[in-house]
Amino acid sequence: MKKQSARITVIGNVLVAFLSLIIFLSTTLQVLTFSLYDFDMKSTMSNEPNENVIVIGIDDESLTQYGTFPWDRDIYVPFLDKLTLAKAVAFDITFRTKSKNPENDRLFIEALKKYDNVIIPSYAVMENEFNKITRGKVGEPLMAYGLEKPLPEIYDSTEKAHINRVSDNDGVIRENLMRIATPEDGVFDSMALKAVQMAGYHVDPRFLEDPHKGIKIKYEADGLSFNAIPFNVVMREDFPVEYFQDSIVLIGMIATSDDQGATPIDKSMYLVYAHANITQQLLDGNYITVGTDRTTVLLMILMLVLIGVLTWRLKAITSVILVFVLTGITLYTHYFIFETFLTFIDVIYPLTTLFLSFFANMAIKTYYETKSKNFITKQFGRYISPDLVKAIAKSDQELELGGINKELSILFLDIRGFTTLSEKLKPEEVVDFLNTMFNLITQKSLDNRGTIDKFIGDAAMILYNAPLDVPDHEYYAVKTAWDIQQGMVAVREQILKKYEVSVSVGIGINTGMVVVGNIGSFLRVDYTAIGDNVNIAARIESNTTANQILVSEATYERTKDYFGYNCIGERMMKGKTVAVKLYEVTEVLKKPDELTKAG
Repeated sequence: MKKQSARITVIGNVLVAFLSLIIFLSTTLQVLTFSLYDFDMKSTMSNEPNENVIVIGIDDESLTQYGTFPWDRDIYVPFLDKLTLAKAVAFDITFRTKSKNPENDRLFIEALKKYDNVIIPSYAVMENEFNKITRGKVGEPLMAYGLEKPLPEIYDSTEKAHINRVSDNDGVIRENLMRIATPEDGVFDSMALKAVQMAGYHVDPRFLEDPHKGIKIKYEADGLSFNAIPFNVVMREDFPVEYFQDSIVLIGMIATSDDQGATPIDKSMYLVYAHANITQQLLDGNYITVGTDRTTVLLMILMLVLIGVLTWRLKAITSVILVFVLTGITLYTHYFIFETFLTFIDVIYPLTTLFLSFFANMAIKTYYETKSKNFITKQFGRYISPDLVKAIAKSDQELELGGINKELSILFLDIRGFTTLSEKLKPEEVVDFLNTMFNLITQKSLDNRGTIDKFIGDAAMILYNAPLDVPDHEYYAVKTAWDIQQGMVAVREQILKKYEVSVSVGIGINTGMVVVGNIGSFLRVDYTAIGDNVNIAARIESNTTANQILVSEATYERTKDYFGYNCIGERMMKGKTVAVKLYEVTEVLKKPDELTKAG
């Protein structure tokens, strides 16, 4: 059975590994990975944006004051005059269409030419009618199919950048492309990167190591936390221009519009705040590293092996606790690493492997443990009461080995007339007769919670109160003897009629302290009882006559309320210097529970 269970366990764990790999490769649980990442992001926000990053928002009040967007371009002429002290001014507006009044466009362009700190972004076309996938070489920016840029005069008068958003499969913006290549206009930095570089700040080289891939955005604050000023407030004559000195200014919509998107920290964030977060990330140098697929697979293997081993070594409840503890440790360690080192390790798939491995191994273990218990119950149940077998199987306590001192009731039984009968029977008939007798003895013993110690030829030894405790074991020993004698009436008549030989049973019972347990050598052991009280029980049985039940005084004192007795006097036992008083069982009075109710 052990070899079979080991083979099935190996096969089961191989299947778990295969299923885990399929789940990993199919990104089935990607939504959970995204949720875990978003939790990390939201939990580690500082909510303390850089004071040098200022957002000028086109809000509802500004729209009420200046009208429906887009506005006439002449509005921006005095606005730009307010931002002369800023190191970089980045519009999250593309200005791709002409104004109704060409003169307003001319005034705006003239104003733009006066400043060298203004960024008007473009939008790179990353897919077309025939290609939905953007390709690029490792180490080089992705190549766009085209460019949607501002009006030519505006495009030529300002710094260039892109404002492409990168959304994951669930539509959430978690990444940003630092650079995008275009067919005709060269490479475009992201608006945040361009603004930081124009402001003269150093950019951590890690952000530019592989422009082919996007960087993970470190969101530090939501729209309520950033230093944001409404457009119409900035336009007031008394607004101090010094407020923007040495700052990076981002201008964008903070009123309901199409310029909103889902982020890890906000389901509908005004995207100018996303640019603000990227800008702050570049200023702070907070580069997020993502664990490789190799790391995830190694963790999956570790979980598979760890749970596969420990589930078989520990008890079921301990294994369940272990699974929850490991899950907690894994999640806490994952969060600690992200918070401390800004490294995201995907533990969703390792934890999935953990649970799959646990359920698979626990199912296999439970199956074979149940099968083993059923086997033990079936085999051991031939010798002791099925109720005791079930109690042993369910009990967490182990049977103490090597022998212990314990009070038992011991029953010895001998078949009288067997020698005469065996002379008249064929060998196979002798065996059949003994089986008939022992079936009766075994059934009555097990019915009364006894443990068959051994059959010795035409004799038997039966124990009560071992291996597990049996309340009122003295009663059950005497009750077994009485039931056997009652069952012998039919057997005796059958044998007498068939073989013309009279058979009977003599039974002796004693109660006292004995040594009981596994006794023998390391090669052969028997579960049995030894001691003076065992010998006394055997001697009492040798003093019985046909169909007689004799008990010792110790057994009598404990069962005299349950059975009728007749004292037959004292008898000298072999090896004893003091006579033993014996009592013959004559009738059954009541059960222990009946006595309890009567009291």
